[in-house]
Amino acid sequence: MAVTGPVTEVMRAGGSHIPDLLDRVEQRLAEAAAGHGALLAEHAGSTIAAGGKRLRPLLVFLAADGEEGEGLVRAATAVELVHSATLVHDDVLDAAALRRGVPTVVATAGRGAATATGDLLFARAFAELAVNGRADEIRVLSAASSALAEGELLQRADAWNPAVSLERYLRRCELKTARLFEAACRLGALEANGEPEQLGAFGRRIGLAFQLLDDVLDVSGPAARTGKQRGTDLLDGTVTLPFILARERDSELAALDPRSIDSAEAAEDVCDRIAATGALDDARARALEMVNEAKAGLPAGLSARQRHALELVATGVVARYA
Repeated sequence: MAVTGPVTEVMRAGGSHIPDLLDRVEQRLAEAAAGHGALLAEHAGSTIAAGGKRLRPLLVFLAADGEEGEGLVRAATAVELVHSATLVHDDVLDAAALRRGVPTVVATAGRGAATATGDLLFARAFAELAVNGRADEIRVLSAASSALAEGELLQRADAWNPAVSLERYLRRCELKTARLFEAACRLGALEANGEPEQLGAFGRRIGLAFQLLDDVLDVSGPAARTGKQRGTDLLDGTVTLPFILARERDSELAALDPRSIDSAEAAEDVCDRIAATGALDDARARALEMVNEAKAGLPAGLSARQRHALELVATGVVARYA
């Protein structure tokens, strides 16, 4: 099972069935990566084997509160396959050398193989979910996948633009990250005949907080913790919340052309200047506010166990970046 560390507390709170469900997801992920030629199987398999928090499948299970059927496992597997596909494609677009501290598919095998690997993972996600035979679930995952693409297009359009507004940045984060968190909660609720609207709103809020805090971590580092160069977003021309807040407090940052950040050393320097403005603390505070809103918005009719587990997930999103 890929989930380790503080998330084990969430699994204990969610019920004794959660570890088994996650093990079943791992098995289905491995099966989904295989059977489509040795080359694709190798790269898709390495992407999945790199692991991660498996937070999205966990949300599917917690939103279902006690359900254990194969349809639920397929839904959780589909969400994680979409997430894995976006990571592979993001690495292609960013020409990223590392992901979670290990070489990316694009770095080891080139753009063509990486693009095909991401395509395969997307295709297997919908093939997995289609077995459930539920049009409502397909619509949920399709909407989230479309949002991911729209968010990526917005990010590309905003590249190297120092004047990106806070509203546009938040919209981009909602599309690229929060919508898949929302989909995970909706799918779990649908499988359990629960409350997809309210649980989806919970997922969307913590997904947005997750992205804000991830952007903070890109500036604060260190690389040993993040698995990538500090200031990678700056080097890619991606303007995030820390820079947006910092430019309002530092006139030199406000006048900075992102294209001038052309080396790791330059990125480190700008990260230090952003941190000196206090922008990182403010960004963390905004994320914490979103997490508190997520907890407050949980449906009143949840079981005590389900509420506690979901609140622990929300708390864990913040704790990961503390």
